[in-house]
Amino acid sequence: QVQLVESGGGLVQAGGSLRLSCAASGRTFTNYAMGWFRQAPGKEREFVARISRSGGVTYYTDSVKGRFTISRDNARNTVYLQMNSLKPEDTAVYYCAADRGQVITTTAARYDYWGQGTQVTVSS
Repeated sequence: QVQLVESGGGLVQAGGSLRLSCAASGRTFTNYAMGWFRQAPGKEREFVARISRSGGVTYYTDSVKGRFTISRDNARNTVYLQMNSLKPEDTAVYYCAADRGQVITTTAARYDYWGQGTQVTVSS
């Protein structure tokens, strides 16, 4: 089992920044690629970003490229999502997830463990 706890969400004006954190405990953190997803009201959960076990490979959905950066600190068992130039359409609950597999996937069902989510609200 891997336990994931997100933090760092909040209310920010459009154009602002937030940094989300996800602290992992349980199994060996470096055995998992990590991802961030988000879910807006009335919408399906969507992929945001993914980082490989070592942190050397990252992957983003097109709508956040150039604005969001995923990173991880394996010594601290933590993954981060730095979000800049935020837009109202970024408003959602953001979830981190852990994947035992090594193939890049944007499919939520392929991830093995999930956090409880943190709310991000961007006002216009």
